[in-house]
Amino acid sequence: MYINWKKSIIITLDIAIAAYLCLAVSQFNKPDSEAMMCTKVGIDIDGNATDGFLSGKEIKKILEQKKVYPLNKRFDEIDVRQIEEILRESPFVESAECYKTRNGNVTISLQQRMPIIRIKSASGADYYVDNRGGIMPNTKYVADLIIATGDIPKWYAQKVLHRIANFINDNEFWKNEVVQLNILPDRTIEMVPRVGDHIVYLGDANDIENKFERLRKFYKYGLTQAGWNKYHYISVEFSNQIICKKNKNI
Repeated sequence: MYINWKKSIIITLDIAIAAYLCLAVSQFNKPDSEAMMCTKVGIDIDGNATDGFLSGKEIKKILEQKKVYPLNKRFDEIDVRQIEEILRESPFVESAECYKTRNGNVTISLQQRMPIIRIKSASGADYYVDNRGGIMPNTKYVADLIIATGDIPKWYAQKVLHRIANFINDNEFWKNEVVQLNILPDRTIEMVPRVGDHIVYLGDANDIENKFERLRKFYKYGLTQAGWNKYHYISVEFSNQIICKKNKNI
C-alpha cells in the first residue's frame, strides 16, 4: 500500500498545533491565571500629550478615586469593562480599551479629544471646542490655543469657529501666527496676530482660506518691506483688495 508521507506529516503537524493551542487556551483560562496579581499597569494615550488634556497621572487618579486602579489586584478582581466605562465618562476621552495580558500586566489604551480653540464669549461662557466640533468644559488646561472672544453662541462656535480653527491648526504658519479671533455682533471676524502691531479684519466666515492666503502674501511681499508696525488695521474682507490704515505713530 502506498503511503503519502508528506501528507501524513502535514496532518500530524496540524493535529499537534491544534492540541497545543487548545492546551494554551485552557491553561490561560484556568483558575490559577485568574489568581495572578497585576504587577504593572500600562497607560497608552493616543495623541500628543502636550496638546491634550490627559496624562498617565490623571488617568491613574481617576481610577484610584473610583477604587478600580488594577495595580496589585488579582486578575479575577479586575473588571476591564468597568474601567473602560469609567474612563469614557470623562469629557476628554473619546474612546477607551482595557485588557489583561498573560505576564501579569493590565494595559489601558485611550484616544483623547483634542481641543483646538478656547471660547470666552461676551455672555460669560468659557469652554473649548475640539477638532470634531464637540464642546469640552473649561479646565486648568493652559496650552497655547487660539482664543475666541466676543458675541459667540454655541452653534457658531461648533459650526463656524470649529472649521476656521481646524484650518488654522492645519497650517504651520497660521498656527504660530494667530493668537485671537474676535467675533463682532454682526458675526464678522477680527484676527489678532502674534507678530505685528495691527488687527486684521476678515469679514464674514465665507472664503476664509482665500482671505488668509491673500493676507499671507501681503505679509510676505508687503509688510516685510514696509514694516510690520506700519499699519494698525488691515482688511481682507473683499476678494479684490486689501485695505490698510496707517499707524499714526509711524
